[in-house]
Amino acid sequence: MGYLRAVDPFPLEGPEHNKLHDFYARLAAGRLCTTACTDCGKVAWPPRAFCPECASDRFSWVDLPVEGTVLAFTAQETGLPAGFEGPRVFAILSVGGHRIFSIVTGADHATLGIGQPVRLAPLKVTDDPRGGARWLPAFTVS
Repeated sequence: MGYLRAVDPFPLEGPEHNKLHDFYARLAAGRLCTTACTDCGKVAWPPRAFCPECASDRFSWVDLPVEGTVLAFTAQETGLPAGFEGPRVFAILSVGGHRIFSIVTGADHATLGIGQPVRLAPLKVTDDPRGGARWLPAFTVS
């Protein structure tokens, strides 16, 4: 089993300073993407500024499917950050051969099940200091 970690939901820097800015721009357009190393071909999730296999910093963007399935999930009812209503369902999803940790919106945790299909539904979180929208990868039950 590989290492799982969430993608930083707040791109604090503009495209001129952040190599992963395109991830958020594509997410805002309803596309889920990640990086593929142009030297060794490794496709990594989450998107990376350098290759975990060969340490190259040359990569291209590849689209992932917008549909996946639930591998595991949990619901958080208390202790959520301000502005997030509970219960909040967090899940590990299988998307295009990758395990993705994400929020599942609009899901009743009492009826959600392992193997249930989900579809990308990016969640607008808040605006950045420059007025640009910030997006979080999220899914909804298909």
